[in-house]
Amino acid sequence: MREADETTRERIAAHLRETAASPSALAVEFDVTAGTAIDHIRHVAQSLSANDEQLLVAPPECRECGFDDFDDPANRPSRCPECKSESVDEPAFRIQ
Repeated sequence: MREADETTRERIAAHLRETAASPSALAVEFDVTAGTAIDHIRHVAQSLSANDEQLLVAPPECRECGFDDFDDPANRPSRCPECKSESVDEPAFRIQ
């Protein structure tokens, strides 16, 4: 299938099979917002079980205190609930 014939979700899935990526990196790569990239990732995750694949998520982590137990590991938190720092790394996604 040519790249022009693939949907954005198919292209994101193919990209995540090759390398891990954050929502911001996917947003830049595929010319969408980070929120839209997360929506696409969530949809792709639902279809992976049919292919015996799974979505791996490296959760967001606070750069100040190391907190990584966020309620939704696929979310982009604006700050750390533990120390209130706004220095939080985004989650990273990969398909395996």
